[in-house]
Amino acid sequence: MESSSEHKPDRLAHEPVLLDAVVHWLAPPAGGVVLDCTAGDGGHASALGRRLGPGGTVVLCDLDPGCLAKAAGAVRQAVGAEVRVVEINASYAETPRRLVDLGLSADRVIADLGFSSRQMDDGARGFSFRREGPLDMRFGTSGPTAADLVNTLPERELADLLHDLGEERKARAIAAKIVAERAREPIRTTGALAKIVRAVVAPFGRGPEQKIDPATRTFQALRIAVNDELGNLDALLSAVTRQASQRASGAGGGWLGPDARVGIIAFHSLEDRRVKQAFGALADRSCARVLTKKPIEATPEEVERNARSRSAKLRVIELGVA
Repeated sequence: MESSSEHKPDRLAHEPVLLDAVVHWLAPPAGGVVLDCTAGDGGHASALGRRLGPGGTVVLCDLDPGCLAKAAGAVRQAVGAEVRVVEINASYAETPRRLVDLGLSADRVIADLGFSSRQMDDGARGFSFRREGPLDMRFGTSGPTAADLVNTLPERELADLLHDLGEERKARAIAAKIVAERAREPIRTTGALAKIVRAVVAPFGRGPEQKIDPATRTFQALRIAVNDELGNLDALLSAVTRQASQRASGAGGGWLGPDARVGIIAFHSLEDRRVKQAFGALADRSCARVLTKKPIEATPEEVERNARSRSAKLRVIELGVA
């Protein structure tokens, strides 16, 4: 799960997760190109960009135009005029192609697969079961919403979605309850959906000591489905794999530099498993070296400051002969 409980806003609500580890393991070279595939609030890119110095370039990618604009402003303020900042309003799955179109190759890449705290805090976006709002959950502005899925998917497909993407043990019961309730009235808000899920899950007693809200897994599953998060991650990993293979064969060009490092922060097992397998396969083929033998996780001190970091796992590879 992305965290054991939903993000709770505080004065450090927008602190980027594993920031020190990201800067340490990516170690951006002077004058290099840093690509942040998921710009969010710009925290990772700002810290990495400050290490580049004159002639450096920070490329920011985000599907959410609001996040992208805010991130770009924050990064420009952090790095000053000596570092170029480039914006790409697109899914990170499209980033490799867009980077090539710009004539750039990245020396360092970071992808934080979690969603922005600002998105969570905005009830109108529909990400949070703690805030009443329309059941939307889209990072961008196009495509089906969570309400569309909840109100139209057949019961079996809905149950499979909740089980496969949310790892929800009570997926069948939740799907049945949703279908029964939507027959009476369409489910349009986060509060309405959360109420339905809690009515099903709570009686099964994850117990008074339960660490997550009963609605957490259902909301995760819908968000992943609405935004095709796993499909986008697979596309990014495939692009990394192709580029690493080409570099290992001696081919030049492409969207990654010859000794590029790629770091990915995952928040649940569905993501982390994919990253681990892809990076491991590249190392087995001597196309890259896994720098983080075990995933880097937040310290107790960071978790205390920033609850969102609790389930974050960072893995980093470096292109070249393993």
